[in-house]
Amino acid sequence: MKQISFLEIRKKLEYNSIELESSIKDDTIFYGINSITRANENEISFFSNIKYLDLLKDFKGKACIINKNYINYLPDNCQAIIVSDPYLVFAFIIELFNKKENISNGIISKNNSLSKKSKIGTNVQIDPYVIVSDNAEICNNVIIKSNTFIGSNVFIGSNSQIDNNVTIKNAIIKENCIIKSGVRIGNAGFGFEEKTKKKIQHIGNVVIEKNCTIGSNTTIDRAVFESTLIGEYSQIDNLVQIAHNVTIGKHAIIAAQVGIAGSTNIGDFVKIGGQAGVSGHLKIGNNVTIAGKSGVTKNIIDNKIVAGFPAKDINDWKKEIIRNKK
Repeated sequence: MKQISFLEIRKKLEYNSIELESSIKDDTIFYGINSITRANENEISFFSNIKYLDLLKDFKGKACIINKNYINYLPDNCQAIIVSDPYLVFAFIIELFNKKENISNGIISKNNSLSKKSKIGTNVQIDPYVIVSDNAEICNNVIIKSNTFIGSNVFIGSNSQIDNNVTIKNAIIKENCIIKSGVRIGNAGFGFEEKTKKKIQHIGNVVIEKNCTIGSNTTIDRAVFESTLIGEYSQIDNLVQIAHNVTIGKHAIIAAQVGIAGSTNIGDFVKIGGQAGVSGHLKIGNNVTIAGKSGVTKNIIDNKIVAGFPAKDINDWKKEIIRNKK
């Protein structure tokens, strides 16, 4: 990691409209950022989870990003950087120390297969053993890593990054998206007539709105008609299954090993914990939180927090657990 002055930190936060309060001088140098248990006298850290409050008394770092409610727990050797949301500030500051921008090198390898009917923008990076099919459109500054398949009529928006071993078919991926290794987008979903097992043709597509991240080995199936949709700024973890005709609103956070069955409609700002399952043809409202390992079998209204199987209001679930223990 490189050396960063407090002036650089302050300017970074001011640029992102984040207010801070600190007595640290602008020319103070930090040599790294680390956890509260490992930071040394030249490093900066952050505190954002009350579960680790006891660890602050032994903190050995030079400075700590912290909310004003907890500054009295810091040892005398530590200087405070007081902000309202320490974890958000941590996300900005770690970029200063370990900046890894996804910038295209503009090189298209000769060891790949690019259809002459495809359209490729400027400053595009395409690594070896990539296949780009007929009528695909790759916009400016896109990065496509090795062994990736881009199907016919796929659209990839500017500044997006497609990692190794990805398959994308029947999809529109808008700008500033990150598609991690092993992702499968746009294949036919799991649909058939029950008695005869006759397969249902899927003729729709997948639309991933801008600024989304799709984690490694996640699968997003194309719709039967219209689109399977992922809303803008959504963050999908590894090993998630999103079935045909699912719609997910903006700013979703979906943890690993979640399964969402077909034709379910999920609202904005929804959080789904790891290994949760959501049945098909449901409506999940805005600002809903679904605890890990929950099984959702019914619609959920806005602003609810649910847990358990079948998933229910989290307070009811906690009472049920206490009754069972007694």
